[in-house]
Amino acid sequence: MLSEKSRERKKQDLFIIEGLREFKLAVSGKFSIQSVFICPELLLPEEVTNISTSFKAGLVEVSLQVYNRMAYRNDAEGIIALARPKHQGLSDLTLSSNPLILVLEAVEKPGNLGALLRTADAARLDAVIICDPLTDIYNPNAVRSSVGCIFTVPVAVSSTRETLEWLRSKKISSYATSLGADLFYHNCDFRSPAAFVMGTESTGLSEQWLTMADQAIKIPMSGKIDSMNVSVSAAIVVFEARRQRNFGN
Repeated sequence: MLSEKSRERKKQDLFIIEGLREFKLAVSGKFSIQSVFICPELLLPEEVTNISTSFKAGLVEVSLQVYNRMAYRNDAEGIIALARPKHQGLSDLTLSSNPLILVLEAVEKPGNLGALLRTADAARLDAVIICDPLTDIYNPNAVRSSVGCIFTVPVAVSSTRETLEWLRSKKISSYATSLGADLFYHNCDFRSPAAFVMGTESTGLSEQWLTMADQAIKIPMSGKIDSMNVSVSAAIVVFEARRQRNFGN
């Protein structure tokens, strides 16, 4: 099933969108919608009319009982869609004149990916680059936890080597986050093109990033443990960069 098997999603080149807000963001983000299942009992009449008018082909009305068998969140939202994923590489990204980028290495938890995409959307980043992913970026949990931000933020998939080369070719400084760094993030100047590189919570960044990034940075830690959720760490450094740029570009 598409909701459970990454292999099946790749085979059919489809993924699941559940929820009215997520559906609208996917449409706004120009994702190709293939099928739409709606439960009129869970939608406002005007929403049923709007959806029915826009998606005459591939639209199926289902009962509440059938909908609840299909949905992850029972009795909620009233719409499920099947869409084509976007397969974007580095060459597909369009950057601003002073880009700010988030690079994620070997992201493995769909929930973390979704939370990171929410941070990227809130900070209006140019792009999120996922290097050597260990999870399907269109996993239903990633789509849900991103609350639709997977449709609002340009996402590219690449390798660490290709990403390093691409950042250098674009003259974008890379900042690897590491507990072993000597420099605190708030002592850096992020007003020029910058990419923040985040690793997994369990093992951090690979040696390749730690040795080849332009600068290693860390967040001061005052508690008894030495780690935070990766999405929290990303938000801290990303919004420091936005603050330095007066929350502009």
